[in-house]
Amino acid sequence: MGERFVVVPVHAGGTGAREGEHLDAIVPGPAPDTGGGNGSAGTGEVTEPLEDSVFEPQDPDPDAVVPILKYSREPNKYGDGIPKENSPFINNTDHDKGNTYDGTNMALFEEEMDSNPMVSSLLNKLVNYTNLSQGAHEHEEADEDEGPKKKAVKSPQMGTFMGVYLPCLQNILGVILFLRLTWIVGTAGILESLVIVGLCCSCTMLTAISMSAIATNGVVPAGGSYYMISRSLGPEFGGAVGLCFYLGTTFAGSMYILGTIEILLTYIVPKAAIFVAERKEDEVDALLNNMRIYGTCCLILMAIVVFVGVKYVNKLALVFLACVILSILAIYAGVIKTIFEPPYFPVCMLGNRTLQNHNFDKCLKTEVIDNQTVTTKMWKLFCDGPELNATCDEYFINNNATLIQGIPGLTSGVISENMWSEYGSLGMLVENKKLSSSGETDPSQDMYRPYVVNDIATFFTLLVGIYFPSVTGIMAGSNRSGDLRDAQKSIPIGTILAIATTTFIYISSVVLFGACIEGVLLRDKFGDSVKGNLVIGTLSWPSPWVIVIGSFFSCCGAGLQSLTGAPRLLQAIARDGIVPFLQVFGHGKANGEPTWALLLTAGICEIGILIASLDSVAPILSMFFLMCYLFVNLACAVQTLLRTPNWRPRFKYYHWALSFLGMSLCLAIMFISSWYYAIVAMVIAGCIYKYIEYRGAEKEWGDGIRGLSLNAARYALIRLEEAPPHTKNWRPQLLVLLNLDSDQAVKHPRLLSFTTQLKAGKGLTIVGNVLEGTYLTKDAEAKKAEQNIKSVMSAERTKGFCHVVVSSNLRDGVSHLIQSAGLGGMKHNTVLMSWPGTWRQSNDPQSWRNFIETIRETTAAHQALLVAKNVDSFPTNQDRLGEGTIDVWWVVHDGGMLMLLPFLLRQHKVWRKCKMRIFTVAQMDDNSIQMKKDLQMFLYHLRLNAEVEVVEMHDNDISAFTYEKTLVMEQRSQMLKQMHLSRTEREREIQSITDESRSSIRRKNQDAAESSNLSRQSSSMEDNQEDEAQLIHDRNTASHAAVNDKADTGPEQVHMTWTKDKLLTERNRIREANVAVRDLFNMRPNQSNVRRMHTAVKLNEVVVNKSQGAHLVLLNMPGPPKNKGGDENYMEFLEVLLEGLNRVLLVRGGGREVITIYS
Repeated sequence: MGERFVVVPVHAGGTGAREGEHLDAIVPGPAPDTGGGNGSAGTGEVTEPLEDSVFEPQDPDPDAVVPILKYSREPNKYGDGIPKENSPFINNTDHDKGNTYDGTNMALFEEEMDSNPMVSSLLNKLVNYTNLSQGAHEHEEADEDEGPKKKAVKSPQMGTFMGVYLPCLQNILGVILFLRLTWIVGTAGILESLVIVGLCCSCTMLTAISMSAIATNGVVPAGGSYYMISRSLGPEFGGAVGLCFYLGTTFAGSMYILGTIEILLTYIVPKAAIFVAERKEDEVDALLNNMRIYGTCCLILMAIVVFVGVKYVNKLALVFLACVILSILAIYAGVIKTIFEPPYFPVCMLGNRTLQNHNFDKCLKTEVIDNQTVTTKMWKLFCDGPELNATCDEYFINNNATLIQGIPGLTSGVISENMWSEYGSLGMLVENKKLSSSGETDPSQDMYRPYVVNDIATFFTLLVGIYFPSVTGIMAGSNRSGDLRDAQKSIPIGTILAIATTTFIYISSVVLFGACIEGVLLRDKFGDSVKGNLVIGTLSWPSPWVIVIGSFFSCCGAGLQSLTGAPRLLQAIARDGIVPFLQVFGHGKANGEPTWALLLTAGICEIGILIASLDSVAPILSMFFLMCYLFVNLACAVQTLLRTPNWRPRFKYYHWALSFLGMSLCLAIMFISSWYYAIVAMVIAGCIYKYIEYRGAEKEWGDGIRGLSLNAARYALIRLEEAPPHTKNWRPQLLVLLNLDSDQAVKHPRLLSFTTQLKAGKGLTIVGNVLEGTYLTKDAEAKKAEQNIKSVMSAERTKGFCHVVVSSNLRDGVSHLIQSAGLGGMKHNTVLMSWPGTWRQSNDPQSWRNFIETIRETTAAHQALLVAKNVDSFPTNQDRLGEGTIDVWWVVHDGGMLMLLPFLLRQHKVWRKCKMRIFTVAQMDDNSIQMKKDLQMFLYHLRLNAEVEVVEMHDNDISAFTYEKTLVMEQRSQMLKQMHLSRTEREREIQSITDESRSSIRRKNQDAAESSNLSRQSSSMEDNQEDEAQLIHDRNTASHAAVNDKADTGPEQVHMTWTKDKLLTERNRIREANVAVRDLFNMRPNQSNVRRMHTAVKLNEVVVNKSQGAHLVLLNMPGPPKNKGGDENYMEFLEVLLEGLNRVLLVRGGGREVITIYS
């Protein structure tokens, strides 16, 4: 349970802590250690309070009450009383925040004391850590008031015998032993019964070994098997198996209730039956209806008892256990007695057929009374009337009625006859093959005779499913781990000893039953041949009623225990929050009693009762328990093979091979006993697993499946790096470069939508962003940016990874991402980015230069590049594009990316209805008809469906429009260069003037006259020179205001000074600028640029003419110029090329083939 500190006022007497007294004496438990030997000496002051503490108002009066912290146990914030991983006792230090360290011995570590508490503080927390079991008694002790009447918490004191051994013994031994084991021995024979017992007990023993390893690997809070599996295999497996275990426990309650009613109606008060069959055919239906009525009543009664008086259920547990032990002792005593004096339970046989003797006392056809031969009650069952000349059954006439001893005794040698199996179909007669039999009868008439018959078809696998519930219950000790004095020692010893004891009981019972009881009586499931006595009761001493009463109370107790434990297990799962639709079942009464969970448990239990057959319910709960045991073994095997650092169990006698053997046995028994139930159980567990994976809460429990995933990922990455992927396996592994605004919000979320549509969850996606600055100052912004990107990725359903890099400048950051994103063979091969739409309006040319440098770097890295223009107009994941086209303009071959991308897009439902069109460009000397045929054949071999069109571009003369556009582009480029150079020169001048100004301050007295003279000269300059000087002065003042403020050298102001050389230099610069402006208007366009512009204009005309209405246009992206001086012209070319198009994806290949015609 979670713990907190409650302030209890005590009279301090004005003294406080004594000097040298350890502060932990005042602040015990989870308070951080504040250094030994540094208490508050000689004062009445109290150390700074914890944030989570509740303090009384303090009175300055020295005689006032001084609050101290007192350890108390209260439910943590989860409210379920189960310590979570973020409990302060494990790894959370939130409770320690706000405490300062006053010591000097550890002053070197004082700044980290909040996050790294001292060892003494940690040990103190662990010592004060206790927990209660998930059973009922933490609810019994729940008390709302916190006054002096609150009970002190008792530390767990239960040992191995009382805490583990006896509860496991009580849960393992139960209804199957008393009601079905003799029938299993008689039907399967001793040898096959030993195989069944050995198989099931081996399964539970191996599971117990695995469970012991998990249970001793650290503290297992209350929750038992569910806690162990969920924390070892993760929330998905934990939730699935936890619910399977819950269903198994619930159906076990159904089985115990049905067993209780079967004992009541068959052996104790048979006349209490409500439904009585008038015809022989209706006997089975009448029995099932009686079971349903009485079972429902019994369930309601038990649920009320659990709801109202759980404490009595727990107190009666020892009484129920005593009934089980006394019953078993009575069986062994009866076996010993058969050696000397076997009990007299005769079985009446007609020929070799066993008869039910409910309706007759004497096993005789006729008897002599007063020298007269008269017929018996048995005669009337086979003949039309009591007369000697009545018409009788032919088999009755041809065979004699004989009596055989039902319990011949241990030394009778009957064991040899019971060695082999006697399986049979539904309605088959129970026969003794040793006895003679003559004549045949009509099988259709046999059902109306008082023969003992099989009520179900019997075979080996069915018996395995029916028997397995008798070995369940091995988790009883681990479920009580909170009550144990030393759980890590008691759980392995107690559980394994209990399984060994019960295995001995079962094996010895199989042998002794086969050695003492006649085969036909063993196969008589309900004891009809011995006056309706319980078969195992006929063997007991001193009376069959010992077994009947003992088994009745045993079944009642087991049913109550199931109805007590199952709701709490469901409540623990609900409060863990991993299955959202179960959260309502985490609530209960004020004391925590799981009311809603109890109602659901009773409802599911009623389903089992409506089935009404013990033999049909037993395999169902076997499946759910076997699923649970299977995953316990899997958890141990996975942890052992992974060798995780935290896997250090105190129980050393385990091995991964034993766990795998146990897991294989569980799986085999599931399919042996009932393959269709096994499939249903697996489907249920699989559905729960996928539901938790899809809708469940995110939990990080350090589970083994995560470790297994890491190992598998490492192995796969190493294998991937051995060789590059083949063309057939190539798919775009994307690095998406996102832009964020000043608030770290994503500017273009549609880029992630397009990523989702292109990837459809396949392959690798890395979403990257670069923040400018240093990591030490930008770490908070980086985390915020990463969180925002992840939230947008989740909203857009983009499955991938987020990578935010902090770099001194954006260019280097993008370069780092392109070089280093990914790991091993799992690296990106394609970069996706948006077109810088505002590059013309930007005052900083670095934005488009970064874009061009990114293109160059992807080319150098042999990576493909996708640039989305007008990305904000791209469809969202919720859109469904109607009839339209995806147009591919295949100008140059770049590895087939243009062919592959539309195919991948059309796999997504957004683009599914779009048709693919491929355009290629033909020159004057190309045969366009042949090109179209060749392209159609190429697409046929590529298995792509697309329309093909060849567009002819004639060598027209370059138009005046192209010349003008090129000229305007070059003039703009030249102006930008001059502006950039002018800005650079001015900044240099500012720096020079600043330096000169600072030196002039130092020698203002000597240079006063010269400064005045130069000032007059500067005032006589031309107007534009005055403006320039004023501009330089203003920029100097603005850029160095902070420096002057910091310097604060005195009241002096900085004066502008000019020298003769500076004046001449400024005049020459202005003259050169005027000449450059005149040259700008007289310049002629570069012929290379004119040709490029001509290509862009002509290609744009063709593309706009053909594809202006397309949903998406894919176009080859021309490479940037090798000479970086023409970068701004390159951006103009691309703008002209894309002018008038809505959605465009520029594609640049990575230098390798990505699509092939071969299979």
